[in-house]
Amino acid sequence: MANVNVDWENLGFGYQPITKRYVANYKDGKWGKGELTEDATVVLNECAGILQYCQEVFEGLKAYKTKDGRVVTFRPDMNAKRMIDSAKRLEMPPVSEEMFMEAVDQVVAANKDWIPPYETGGALYLRPYLFATGPVIGVKPSDEYQFRLFGTPVGSYFKNGVKPITICVSDYDRAAPHGTGNIKAGLNYAMSLYPYILAHENGYDENMYLDAATRTYVEETGGANFLFVTKDNKIVTPKSDSILPSITRRSLVTLAEKLGYTVEHRPVKFTELKDFAEAGLCGTAAVICPVGKVVNHGEEICFPSGMEKMGPVLTKLYDELRGIQIGTIEAPEGWIREIK
Repeated sequence: MANVNVDWENLGFGYQPITKRYVANYKDGKWGKGELTEDATVVLNECAGILQYCQEVFEGLKAYKTKDGRVVTFRPDMNAKRMIDSAKRLEMPPVSEEMFMEAVDQVVAANKDWIPPYETGGALYLRPYLFATGPVIGVKPSDEYQFRLFGTPVGSYFKNGVKPITICVSDYDRAAPHGTGNIKAGLNYAMSLYPYILAHENGYDENMYLDAATRTYVEETGGANFLFVTKDNKIVTPKSDSILPSITRRSLVTLAEKLGYTVEHRPVKFTELKDFAEAGLCGTAAVICPVGKVVNHGEEICFPSGMEKMGPVLTKLYDELRGIQIGTIEAPEGWIREIK
């Protein structure tokens, strides 16, 4: 048993080191055997590729305690596959799906005492990441890399109830056409920090990014995909080569179709927003965060679902996915991985 002293009822979404994490090294053209360690420190050469040329990709997923006492993860194989795609785009040696799953299983099994109790609505957030460790001064890929996975307990995203947020249309671009917007690389998020802080300073919760080429189509926020609901209850998700393929969004789309909703995955013009009944952001942290209002340089677009609660269609999808994650609703085959 780990020496765990956590105020489970007041957990936020912040870093708290746990007992063990996983580490593996790539050298001489191959990955070495991964292992668990209690050392949370990363030691790097001053000329490491991650420091000089930002070769780094990462993932985010959660481990839960279910109502019936099991410990599970949600679709970790999808995170493994996405990380492989991300690594290939930045000329990094991919971590195999087998090693990725081994890391998830070992870290969760070794840190079960750090997983918040079912009743709290919290989870153990898992952060797998891969970065260049070998020294490189010319602009080229590194020869050495490290793969690590750590966890940190996090609380329920909606501590005080689900309240719709207000977002603004950003004057900045999140990703260029044919760029890296469709992979989960740290450099994408670094670029979003300045607009994110600017949005907060102006009283908004998040940014809505439009396509960089024409600034007429909706893409995503700095860290989440969009879901829209039409007035006749169709689900619409924006389509673009610059959007990160969210595992949460893809799961919600599958569930929507299973529940009988029509789903359209297509380019969404900004001018269409006024015709939607509901809007939300979807991702690992919140599953769905409702959007009540979008502001575009003084023009306000208010969704009929309002600013008090999540709309009925998104609520149904949220409840379905959360029920699967915490074991109160039967999951589609292969979606839940139990950790013994």
